[in-house]
Amino acid sequence: MFDKLFSSKIDEFVSADVALLILRIGAGALMLTHGFPKLMRILDGNFSFGDPIGIGPVASLILVTFAEFLCSLFVMAGLFTRASLIPLMIAMAVAAFIAHAGDPFGDKELPLFFLISFATLLLTGPGKYSLDHKFLGK
Repeated sequence: MFDKLFSSKIDEFVSADVALLILRIGAGALMLTHGFPKLMRILDGNFSFGDPIGIGPVASLILVTFAEFLCSLFVMAGLFTRASLIPLMIAMAVAAFIAHAGDPFGDKELPLFFLISFATLLLTGPGKYSLDHKFLGK
């Protein structure tokens, strides 16, 4: 038991595919808690939002909602995973390095953690327990 706990082999303790499933569902679900209120704001007709990259508040809100809500659902399902991670990574990079540029590190921590998690998934792929694997065999 302790041999497995202290092993450096990637699949000695638990399957890497199970770990990727947990990361995908966990990060996606947590990101949904940020995307859902933005979706409700759009559906209520309230388009007030920041404009961190100069494309206008309406476009910024729609793009970040697309990333945080729809792309998070795709990541959780493991469908179009790598393509869905790109808008999420862009949104988190903008949040960390532009929207919170002058803020203390504590305000940048969460978007940076999401960015790292999404970058890890981009590099590894969704794993065996994903719709990408089921339909595309990849």
